[in-house]
Amino acid sequence: MSETLTVDVIDAKGKKSGSAELPAEVFDVQANIPLIHQVVVAQLAAARQGTHSTKTRGEVRGGGRKPYKQKGTGRARQGSIRAPQFAGGGVVHGPTPRDYSQRTPKKMKQAALRGALSDRARAGRIHVVTGFGIDGSPSTKQALASLAHLSPRKNVLVVLERGDELTVKSLQNAEQVHLLVADQLNTYDVLISDDVVFTQGALTAFLAGPAKGASVKAVATESESAQLDKEDTK
Repeated sequence: MSETLTVDVIDAKGKKSGSAELPAEVFDVQANIPLIHQVVVAQLAAARQGTHSTKTRGEVRGGGRKPYKQKGTGRARQGSIRAPQFAGGGVVHGPTPRDYSQRTPKKMKQAALRGALSDRARAGRIHVVTGFGIDGSPSTKQALASLAHLSPRKNVLVVLERGDELTVKSLQNAEQVHLLVADQLNTYDVLISDDVVFTQGALTAFLAGPAKGASVKAVATESESAQLDKEDTK
């Protein structure tokens, strides 16, 4: 395994303002393709709502009375107009609500993410910025101008520190940009992005690992706290 990688830190005007280290144990590991595939499939499966539903003949309203007598009509015997062969009848073996999520160990998720980040780093597609030149109020124009110094590509993943609302408001509506907080970084979003751009603070927070304890849930929203609780029980 090679030594720690180093990338230039770029300021809002596209000029080098320093350098940042990318630890080899995170950004220069061998990518395990089957593992990455398994983790991505599990992530996409967990995103499915699973609310699709059909009714069986016993659940469709009506059809309690026998439509016509058993014999003497020349037709096949029928017991209900809600049988599957009738229009408006029940559905045989149709979909019912279900949970598609798969249990994926945390170590597998972490290994897959390291492999995806290493692939991007070896291709020179990991960037670090001091900021996007936004001062005082949100500015999408300024943020995109700063981002253009780093990558001309179509899909860019920007990783921010939690609480960087100014940058979030500046870039959240940009079509070519996908925003994530450092502790939300995942394999799928890295793979579908052409470049990954970290702010200096976000890179530090990501390498430090997820924060733990009551202070995390104190700053998280209610939905984020619920998600943290759910993951802790798995």
